[in-house]
Amino acid sequence: MNVAQPARLTLAGALWPATGIAPALRWAVLMVFGTAILWLSAKVHVPFWPVPMTMQTFAVLVIGAAYGWRLGSATMLLYLAEGAVGLPVFSGTPERGIGLAYMAGPTGGYLLGFVAAAAVVGWLAERGWDRGLLRGFAAMTLGHAVIFLFGVTWLSTLMGFDGAWAAGVAPFYLATLLKTALATAFMPLAWHSVSARRPS
Repeated sequence: MNVAQPARLTLAGALWPATGIAPALRWAVLMVFGTAILWLSAKVHVPFWPVPMTMQTFAVLVIGAAYGWRLGSATMLLYLAEGAVGLPVFSGTPERGIGLAYMAGPTGGYLLGFVAAAAVVGWLAERGWDRGLLRGFAAMTLGHAVIFLFGVTWLSTLMGFDGAWAAGVAPFYLATLLKTALATAFMPLAWHSVSARRPS
């Protein structure tokens, strides 16, 4: 399994080739669209056990895979910037606060993890890991692991490791597995749809 191969076309590049439009404008449109998806995914709470789940980490992983590591991580940074200036883009906002005060709270580490996860998954997707189930599952699992690493590390500074694990990881096992599976299946299906629509 060679991960050193050169970057390949991303899903976003296949759907919207970088031709005939200023690169900066294309990036801006895709980044704003991506942050809108993140905003929506943070607000939709799906009934689940043992706690309701949002689809936000699913959106993070799919955006990273579809955009590639540079555009994916830049989109996450824009999303964090929107939240930092006070837009209620995060889960639980504005009810639990907004802006930098919210970002410095228990979920701050997970938010930073979004940037790293999008970069990791995007880098792997640029090398074809998003086009098959086995490597796709590995990429999405790694992306979720990165998010939890950042989240638990930060949360541990607030409540210790045991408390961070109990509050920030244990309740989300099943939801994380489900979202990993959904993201794994989504990307090959999206690629198949794109390929089917191309002229032979």
